[in-house]
Amino acid sequence: MTAQANPPRVLIEPRVSRFLFADTRLAPLWTLLRIYVGWQWLEAGWHKVTDPAWVGGQAGTAVTGFLRGALAKTGGERPSVSGWYGWFIENVALPNATLFSYLVTFGELAVGTALILGLLTGIAAFFGGLMNANFLLAGTLSSNPLLFILATWLVLAWRVAGWWGLDRWVLPRLGVFSAPSPEAGTPGARPESHSLR
Repeated sequence: MTAQANPPRVLIEPRVSRFLFADTRLAPLWTLLRIYVGWQWLEAGWHKVTDPAWVGGQAGTAVTGFLRGALAKTGGERPSVSGWYGWFIENVALPNATLFSYLVTFGELAVGTALILGLLTGIAAFFGGLMNANFLLAGTLSSNPLLFILATWLVLAWRVAGWWGLDRWVLPRLGVFSAPSPEAGTPGARPESHSLR
């Protein structure tokens, strides 16, 4: 066989998407958002790591109270917690409350630290958003909707959100390479290349 019958196609990223999520000219904006979200997570995790109800001899106490409160929201005429999530709380989270206490505490610290440093920003933002989604599913609003939206944007902008951070050096070592912007008129630049100058 000399050629494939249906060769793979490369989809070209729209200019506006490339500008918003892959152009280093927006690195200052993404840096501010990244550090804001990171600080929120770091502060929340630090509060928990210094509280014996989250970490230490009484670990699991605080998360048990939170989970029981969420479980109570599954009943009534207008439940704010879905039945399937109530099942998860009752059968998975509550029996392992101590483990979840440590996971939440150190997860918040890890996400906050990684976002502030700009280290594996997309992955850190994804896990931050996952925690926000779980808090929302448990019926807790607080700052979770805003942080979830910002985490989603940081995931979309993973290529440039950590440009003013450690990702500038870490991502190329992981095989994520930069390319000159096609708008710069560089000979041979492809339209689907991402602008990471």
